[in-house]
Order: sequence, then structure tokens, then C-alpha cells
Amino acid sequence: MARGPVIVLTCDPDLVRDFWLYAYAPLVLDTEARRYPALSDITDALGGRATVERVAIPADCPDGFNEAYYARPERLLDPGARQACSAWSFVEPVVQEQYIDRLRHDLDTGLWDERYGALRQQPSLHGSLVLVRAVP
Repeated sequence: MARGPVIVLTCDPDLVRDFWLYAYAPLVLDTEARRYPALSDITDALGGRATVERVAIPADCPDGFNEAYYARPERLLDPGARQACSAWSFVEPVVQEQYIDRLRHDLDTGLWDERYGALRQQPSLHGSLVLVRAVP
């Protein structure tokens, strides 16, 4: 049990696959989901009174994680943006290219916007990012 208040910023592995990117890069998000412990494991380890709160991700979030690009999918076409999210490195390069080609196609044809374009107008997203607070 922790001796003082503890705050942990993490992702809820049960929510990782709810993001639109799962339709394009399932192995990336499967990898991502496996890397996070279950929230119950975190709260149990911290002990005391724990709360879990979803964190809003702003549309212009400067951090380099997949959900940070929820309203800017074109960013994921940039290899540097993908490298900022290490889960991509666990997927074979040829598979990564297939994922990106499909995303590029859907962006070029307008299919991405047809399916998810409303996200471009959304000021923030409540995705898998969560804040765990525990007080002994």
C-alpha cells in the first residue's frame, strides 16, 4: 500500500481498441493494450481509496501518442509521428506499411472523413487515457 497520495497517468487497456485507429492498425493497438496493466491491478497495488477518471485529450495535443492524433489522422502518415508511439515498433514494417497505405487511401478518397470526420470538430476526446488517484 502507498504511504501518501499517489497519482498515475496510464491507459485503460479495455478502452485502447475503441479508438478509430483499430480499424486500420489492429496489431498496433493490440500491442498497446497488452502493455498496460488492468486498472484493477493498479488500484489493488496502490491500496486505500482509489478513483479512476478519464482524461480529455485536446485536439491539438502536442504529445506523440496514437490518440493525440484523433482529429489529425494525417499526422500518422509521418514516420516520425509513428515512432513517437513505441507500439508501432512491435509490428513488422511490411504490416505497418499496409496499415498506412490503407489509412492514406481512406484519407485521399474522403472515406476517413465520412466515417470519423466529426472528430475534426471535436475539441477533445475521452479515449483510453486515465488518471488513477489513490489515497491511503
